[in-house]
Amino acid sequence: MQDKLGRTINYLRLSITDRCNLRCCYCMPATGVPACEHGDVLRYEELLKITEAAVSLGIEKVRITGGEPLVRKGLISFLKQLGSLSGLTEMTLTTNGLLLEETAERLKAVGVNRLNVSLDSLDHQTYKQITRGGDLKKVLTGLDAAEQAGLRLKLNMVVMRGINDQEVEAFAALSQKHPWSVRFIEYMPTIREAVWKNRVISGGEILERLKLTFTLSSIPTSRLCGPAKPYRIDGAMGTVGIITPMSEHFCGNCNRIRVTSQGLAKSCLLSDQALDLRSALAKGPQSIRDALVEVISGKNQQHHFEEEERCFQMSSVGG
Repeated sequence: MQDKLGRTINYLRLSITDRCNLRCCYCMPATGVPACEHGDVLRYEELLKITEAAVSLGIEKVRITGGEPLVRKGLISFLKQLGSLSGLTEMTLTTNGLLLEETAERLKAVGVNRLNVSLDSLDHQTYKQITRGGDLKKVLTGLDAAEQAGLRLKLNMVVMRGINDQEVEAFAALSQKHPWSVRFIEYMPTIREAVWKNRVISGGEILERLKLTFTLSSIPTSRLCGPAKPYRIDGAMGTVGIITPMSEHFCGNCNRIRVTSQGLAKSCLLSDQALDLRSALAKGPQSIRDALVEVISGKNQQHHFEEEERCFQMSSVGG
């Protein structure tokens, strides 16, 4: 389906939980965020109905997000149902990697094509600082398990000046040794900490830093890809990518919508506008399709997040 600006919408990001086993500093405040009540989170049957309706409208790719999706019970059975939908060509999942060691083989077996692993440091202490207590060793073990299971991997690093930006080159070097896509994401002030502007490093600066160490070649993207501008280091097995939600918004090529774990459909991560799908779920498949058409049709030309000085809880939206 196309939106009013002629953009083809073929990608759904589906959050199944707002719960997480980490407390990353750019995702939530140190005190955490109130968890949804159990009854406020959509049942798997409802999430499946929404996805079925989305696929009938032309959605071909679904990414399962959270929170941390691997903490929700029953996930594997849900993914198996999801993967059997006719018309769905790609099913991926975003995770922090802590539970990958025990789940990687099962994820592959039910049809997950690829994992996006959020990993912001290769230094144990820095990782612990960013995640407020996470165990880097478990994540690295999980990456090994995912690779052994045959899952394709993307690593997502949120680059923050003065915290982890000194590791940009080390992350890029991972693409030389592994067939991974390593992506560098501009810091977004989702919790509006007082010094957030000091943390931001533009995608342009990240790219220039990489060029000082590596020889990079721009490479094409597929129509189902996300917003990263991809490059390959000469001779590398994998790729690197730059995602610029702040300095160079990629709204003109946006191909996705998202649904939160509470059933709010959004045309943009950085928008306040959302349509509650619960009433449509009660009425049936056509009502769900109509609601999703409304969301897609209302998709704006671009976001104005920085100018509006808003904030939101990334864990509840499924970033």
